[in-house]
Amino acid sequence: MKDNICKKKMALVEKLGVHIENKEKLAPVAARIISYIILTGKTGTTFEEMVTILCASKSTISTHLNHLQDLNKIEYFTKTGDRKKYFIVNKDSIIQHMDNLINEWHEVRELHKEIKGYKETINTQKTEDEADKFDLNFHNDYIKFIDGATASIEELRTKLTDKIFQI
Repeated sequence: MKDNICKKKMALVEKLGVHIENKEKLAPVAARIISYIILTGKTGTTFEEMVTILCASKSTISTHLNHLQDLNKIEYFTKTGDRKKYFIVNKDSIIQHMDNLINEWHEVRELHKEIKGYKETINTQKTEDEADKFDLNFHNDYIKFIDGATASIEELRTKLTDKIFQI
């Protein structure tokens, strides 16, 4: 059972790693490191564990851990009486990612509103044939979708922020 969970975790590390690598423009090993840290959770993972599990050299893991810390994507904590560092995801980086999504969606929303406004103007000038007019339903639906998605992520952000300040 435990071996099966480990296989699933490593398959997911690879899948999530590819996604993060492409989305965040990270090196493959850095993306696998952050994926492994995400899937390990708040218990954290050690340098030695990552060297073993990710089958990479100490220098490679060390280089990418330092880079991820410089990017504020991960942080570490120590345990009393234990000299090891336990790496976890930096919660501030999650909030920053959400803020970036919200800002991007606001920009896209404004662009669609502007395009829709332009098309409405053109439609008022094309009175002769209804078939030539722009269909504005897509923009209306897309703006509604962005508003809903933004509200959802803002709600999630608030919950996460509240949770961080309770710690």
